[in-house]
Amino acid sequence: MKAVLVGVIVATLAMVFLQYRRGGDVKKLLLSLLSSAMVLSLAVAGNLTRSVPPIFIAHLVLLIAAWGGLLWYILRGRYYWWLIVSPIVTIALFLVMELLIGSGHEYFGGVQ
Repeated sequence: MKAVLVGVIVATLAMVFLQYRRGGDVKKLLLSLLSSAMVLSLAVAGNLTRSVPPIFIAHLVLLIAAWGGLLWYILRGRYYWWLIVSPIVTIALFLVMELLIGSGHEYFGGVQ
């Protein structure tokens, strides 16, 4: 599974550079690279939502949609910024739930 993920990332970066070589659009190159870095960092940051499976599954779905939005920009030139930053919603929801409800581990290892 990790090999597939690495292959998708490498293929996307190759598409970005091929589009740049074909068209020479520096703005599209930089925006594509920054967007892919943002989606990858949101994927890593989303691991904190693993403790709540429904939010984690929603985060994975939004990551796939964000990657699709990035590929749509690379291939078609239409940039949907709201789709690319959508995984932030699940991370924010998780953090709000932790703030309001807590983790449920308040009494482990501490003084009651």
